[in-house]
Amino acid sequence: MSWLEWIEAWPGAVLLKNSGTLYLFVNAAHILGICLLVGAILPLDLRLVGLFSSVPVQVLGPFLIRAAMTGLALAALTGLWLFSVNAKEYAGNAAFFWKLGLLGSALAVVALQHTGPQLQAALNGDVIAPRVRMLALASAFLWLAVLVAGRWIGFV
Repeated sequence: MSWLEWIEAWPGAVLLKNSGTLYLFVNAAHILGICLLVGAILPLDLRLVGLFSSVPVQVLGPFLIRAAMTGLALAALTGLWLFSVNAKEYAGNAAFFWKLGLLGSALAVVALQHTGPQLQAALNGDVIAPRVRMLALASAFLWLAVLVAGRWIGFV
């Protein structure tokens, strides 16, 4: 049995395959996670780039970061569960690999943004450093690209 077959035989995958209702709710939770993630990260990134300058970063930032982290956790858990239903099919889907690559890049940008003192300084009300602005622009682009690649999966 290949590892993909093993994933598809996992009890959670079998349960999802056999229950249209459960699949509906897990899929809806995945969409909710994506909405929460992108709906939080995009306004924060746009603010860090320099838009909406009347809104203080120190007020907006901490809340949106927590919301994005919650959305990421929900999207990742439900995404893995949904993957398990058709692992072999997804493994042959070019759009799925694009999504994974873009997701990895977006997460790398998040890690870079949260290393060093520049983001924390911005969240404390200091001037937003060029590094923070540049990473926020890359983050906004990458998360939107992950979203598009995720939709593309169904069309390949």
